[in-house]
Amino acid sequence: MDRTPRATRSRGSAELTFLSVQDGYDAPMKYLVFIYGKAGGSSPEKQLQGLRDLTKLKDELARSGELVSAEGLTLPGDGRIVQVRGGERVVTDGPFGEAKEQLAGFFMVDVVDDERAQQLAARVSAVVDDRVELRGTVLSG
Repeated sequence: MDRTPRATRSRGSAELTFLSVQDGYDAPMKYLVFIYGKAGGSSPEKQLQGLRDLTKLKDELARSGELVSAEGLTLPGDGRIVQVRGGERVVTDGPFGEAKEQLAGFFMVDVVDDERAQQLAARVSAVVDDRVELRGTVLSG
C-alpha cells in the first residue's frame, strides 16, 4: 500500500502533513476517544457506576497494551484559557461560554487499525450511554 501522505496544509510558516484512514494510511496509530458530559445528566449513582465501568475498561486496555492514557477532566469552571498576546502570557479563568455538553474525559489508544478504534469507541459509548467522538492523532511519538 502506498503510504505517501496525500493531504498537506499550511499553517503560518509551518507546513503540516496529515495522514488519515481516508488517505489509505492504516499503520498502527493512536486515537483519542473523547467523552462528553451534560451538566446534571444523570444521578450520582449512575455516574459512580459509569466510573467503575470505565475503570474496568481502562484496566482491560492496559493489560492488552492498547491503552496509552485515559483521564477524566475537572469541571469546566476549573479551566483556564492561556494565550500569548504581545509576547506576554495572558491567563483567563473559567468558566467559559454556556454549553449543553462539556469535554469530560478521554481515552488514548494505540491500535492496529481504524476498525479496532471504532470497536473501542463503541464500548466507551455503551458505558457512558451517550455518543463519543473518535479522532486519530497527527503528531504521535
